Amino acid sequence: MKKTTLIFSLLLIASLFVAKAQKNQSIIATGAKVEKLAGGFSFTEGPIADKKGNVYFTDQPNDKIFIWSIDGKLSEFGSFGRANGMFFDRDGRLLSCSDLDNEIWSIGMDGSHTVLVANFEGNKLNGPNDLWVHPQNGGIYFTDPMYKRDYWTRNPEMQQEGQFVFLLKPDRKTLLKVETDLKQPNGIIGTPDGKKLYVADIGDRKTYVYDIRPDGSLSNKQLFCSMGSDGMTIDNKGNIYLTGRGVTVFNPKGEQIDQIPVEARWTANACFGGKDMKTLFITASDGLYAVRTQVKGVK
Repeated sequence: MKKTTLIFSLLLIASLFVAKAQKNQSIIATGAKVEKLAGGFSFTEGPIADKKGNVYFTDQPNDKIFIWSIDGKLSEFGSFGRANGMFFDRDGRLLSCSDLDNEIWSIGMDGSHTVLVANFEGNKLNGPNDLWVHPQNGGIYFTDPMYKRDYWTRNPEMQQEGQFVFLLKPDRKTLLKVETDLKQPNGIIGTPDGKKLYVADIGDRKTYVYDIRPDGSLSNKQLFCSMGSDGMTIDNKGNIYLTGRGVTVFNPKGEQIDQIPVEARWTANACFGGKDMKTLFITASDGLYAVRTQVKGVK
């Protein structure tokens, strides 16, 4: 074997070992374990951190939003139309999928609220579930699957022609359907540069990634992974976190790189929070959980 060929072969082997090590490297910080921070809820959902790192989450069946502060204290924020999925907008207002009346709410830190979306083309939404705010223009993408609620006083059947993904444009007036071909869209998250959107079709056990056009519409739909998700988040490396049975982590190529078990019947959602955004907070069944990570979340 020639010397140059030998060197090339050794470099190739070394690169393969490095790639494998990187792929198998855990997201979890060395020595860290998933810890239950609080319990006794009915069903936790919708975690999202504010600019300081305080985490807001919902006990959806009991119509309560709670706050886990950066100094480790639990407090109640209030009741806001049976909030489910939540996200902060650029002005620091908390947006919620409030499915008591199938609406999107904007909530101030003083507890006041405004209904941003009450219906589409004269009909109630099915039940807004999760949402994400475009970081550059403030447009709001949200999923509208159908899950019958025993507290509804309206017609419990599906109100729209299908289960869609919607965009409330930056003017906060124009509401558009941007994805109509999914079976049951649920979890949703976008990239910090505002160029890509991930949507989990939990009804079909798949997650897709789209390009976001300048006008807010979606294009270039691609299968990201063959797994659905109840909720989703993203870290500063572009890894995507899917929930259901624990938390499953995929790199931007759609390759699974980690699995975080959670001792709960169902993991609904996750977000990054804390002072340094290096703690993954997990809402699962009756509890709020957390684990330190080697990566950071995206504010």
